[in-house]
Amino acid sequence: MGKPYTRLDKNNAAVLLVDHQTGLLSLVRDIDPDKFKNNVLALADAAKYFNLPTILTTSFENGPNGPLIPELKTMFPDAPYVARPGQINAWDNEDFVKAIKAKGKKQLIIAGVVTEVCVAFPALSALEEDFEVFVITDASGTFNALTRDAAWKRMSQAGAQLMTWFGMACELHRDWRNDIEGLGTLFSNHIPDYRNLMISFDQNNPQK
Repeated sequence: MGKPYTRLDKNNAAVLLVDHQTGLLSLVRDIDPDKFKNNVLALADAAKYFNLPTILTTSFENGPNGPLIPELKTMFPDAPYVARPGQINAWDNEDFVKAIKAKGKKQLIIAGVVTEVCVAFPALSALEEDFEVFVITDASGTFNALTRDAAWKRMSQAGAQLMTWFGMACELHRDWRNDIEGLGTLFSNHIPDYRNLMISFDQNNPQK
């Protein structure tokens, strides 16, 4: 008998964007830098589209890790923002955990840099406290495929679900009829080939 299918629920999910900092982004080598940045912003756009509570955190901004990438600050001006003074595991920061628990959501969607530390440590900590954890693999990056795969295996064995931002958005949306234009626009803004689908759809449905 298979395990129950635990779906993402837009009414019960929050997004944690962990350490997408200018210095740390330069370490990402397991995915093309431009694609990675696009994936991070796609995840952020999806969080806004589905109106998911979003929490931002950084690690040791004044050191080599650098500040949060400016696009995320602009996109979430009112979101909780926890600049950790030194804790490597974001879950070790009391303000970060308080901000998460204040949202009252059981499902945590996590992405960050680097995967085996900034994503894995809070993911494992959240699982220990009985949260459902969904790791967005293509909006998380690290040094190479070896370290990435080790982190994915560690998290999945502990109970985290590994997803992409596209899969996340589809699972949250459930049914195209909920909003064709909105979801299609989200996809076409971040997937060039998907824009062709939307152009074709618009031309074939002038009266929609």
